[in-house]
This record gives sequence, structure tokens and C-alpha cells, in this order.
Amino acid sequence: MKLPKELLNGGIIFIGIGAYFLLMNALGYADLFYLRLLNVFFVFYGVNRTIEMNINEGKKNFVDNAVSAMITSLIGVFLSIIGLVTYSYMNGGDAYVKSLPMTFLFGGNPSVNTYSICLLFEGIASSVIVTMLLMLYWNNRHITD
Repeated sequence: MKLPKELLNGGIIFIGIGAYFLLMNALGYADLFYLRLLNVFFVFYGVNRTIEMNINEGKKNFVDNAVSAMITSLIGVFLSIIGLVTYSYMNGGDAYVKSLPMTFLFGGNPSVNTYSICLLFEGIASSVIVTMLLMLYWNNRHITD
């Protein structure tokens, strides 16, 4: 059974982000916010791969490719949030989240759910931005009739 390219590339995004954060945690760099921002490169890679696969299949419609790219990035974001929630509860739940750096959108003592929902919104926003940037890039490279 062949997986849809959106699911495949969304899974690649999830695996890349998960491995990156586990590596950063193991090396003791998880508290450096600027290194956490590099996860966007995994999203760029997965979304770009989906668009490129669509174009290689002859699908050059802008809207169809944009929807496919957005689905890919959202799958990666949702899988990553599910992974974060699972990892957080495996490491102590709310106590683990309180040990994480507070450089995101919150103040006070967020719970696992609050932390995850904020990261979900951040991930959705970055998905929209990455999709728009890559669609503009590919639109300039392949003008359709």
C-alpha cells in the first residue's frame, strides 16, 4: 500500500523534528531558543518535497499544490504535538513542562495542554508561512497557463 505523499512527507517532518529535539535534549542544548527555531528547516524540507513531487507528477495547479503543501505541514505539526504530549507525560507531565524554558507564548506555570495548544497555534502559523513562501518560490519557477 502506497502512502499519500502528504502523509509520507508529514511523517518525515515529524521524524526530523522529533530526532532533532531529542538530540538537542541529549546534548543539553534544549534551553537555547535559537536552536529550537531551526526545526523550521524540517518543515521546509517536507513541504518542498511534496510540491516537487506534485510538479514531477505533472500537477502544476497553484491551488492544488498549495492545499497539498498545507496538508503536509499540518500533518507534521499535529504529529509533532502528539509526540510532545506523549513525551511530556512520559517524563512527568506538568512537572516536566515546568522544567522547560519559558521563552514561548506563556507566563506563569503552563500545563502540558496549555503548552501544547500554544505550540499548536505557533506550528499552524509557521505552516501557513512556509507554505506561502514555497508556493511563491515554485510559482516563479514554473509558470502555469
